[in-house]
Amino acid sequence: MNFSDYFIPININEGDLSFNYQSTQFVNSISFLEESFNPSDYDIAIIGVGEERNAYNNEGCSTAPNHIRKYLYRLIGLNGSAKIIDLGNFKTGATTNDTYFALSEILEELIKKNVIPILLGGSQDLTYANFLAYKNLEQTVNLVTIDAKFNLGKDEEGINANNFLTKIILHQPNFLFNYSNIGYQSYFTHKDEIDLMTNLYFDVYRLGQVQQNIEEVEPIVRNADILSFDISAIRQAEAPGNKNTSPNGFYGEQACQMSRYAGLSDKLTSIGFYELNPEMDINGQTAHSVAQMIWYFIDGVNNRKKDYPIGTKKNYLKYRVNIQEGKNEIVFYKSDKSERWWMDVPYPSHKKIQ
Repeated sequence: MNFSDYFIPININEGDLSFNYQSTQFVNSISFLEESFNPSDYDIAIIGVGEERNAYNNEGCSTAPNHIRKYLYRLIGLNGSAKIIDLGNFKTGATTNDTYFALSEILEELIKKNVIPILLGGSQDLTYANFLAYKNLEQTVNLVTIDAKFNLGKDEEGINANNFLTKIILHQPNFLFNYSNIGYQSYFTHKDEIDLMTNLYFDVYRLGQVQQNIEEVEPIVRNADILSFDISAIRQAEAPGNKNTSPNGFYGEQACQMSRYAGLSDKLTSIGFYELNPEMDINGQTAHSVAQMIWYFIDGVNNRKKDYPIGTKKNYLKYRVNIQEGKNEIVFYKSDKSERWWMDVPYPSHKKIQ
């Protein structure tokens, strides 16, 4: 695959990206796309996707990627082992379906090479393209969204940023194993939607519940393969650059903390930040916030412990807890490296996951 055919490379000497950068700044710790690009040489790839044709009441978000880069490039470079490349801005297709298809192929190739894509949207329906990238990887996936809403709609509706989750849940073949929402707000969420999440055994966490103890987000994010962050989940005073933002939501430092948790997760293999609208932004405040979230995500990747309990578990402290009058047991594992916990939940061996 020739990646150069799919991207418009970044020129740091043009437009808002033109700046008298210092050697210690982030831009000087990353690479940019060249014809000789080999995914295996990198750990993280930054991808701008200026697609907004299926945006929901947030036209203007397609110009976000370079606005984020303007602030990201000026942050201090990270001292870590992760090798980072900015592939540039993805060339959108003639239709949104063309964009979804081509983008999912690019993401699939990167994920297969153990490169973590960081998507700079664009509208949040691009999460659907991110999800499709796992279709041919022969694995079920866990999706986490940080969002004030569930983004559900009717199946017969065309896909947009307000209903993309329905398309993911109903996709055939079904390779979605679990979905979790972090930060939904009750006045945006109908009781029927909450009941549906419960009936599907999905995990949803109300904003107030999460804010009481933000550390509880870590095990939720730790189990994700994909994380999708809707900027409107951050309160308007902290992130005004979105037409759908509201007075309540996460604080900026909480958004950064959750991003770092995502970076620390050995299991997470892709992440996207969506719905930033520069037309609504005040003094670049929201773009600057997203840049810092990305910085913290990469810092988390640099500090991964590589202790996700697959294969041998000899380096874990093991606890067995009998349940159902001794008929089954739950096994807990505690990592010696990070002191994080995991658990094995019993599932009948004769049954298949649908």
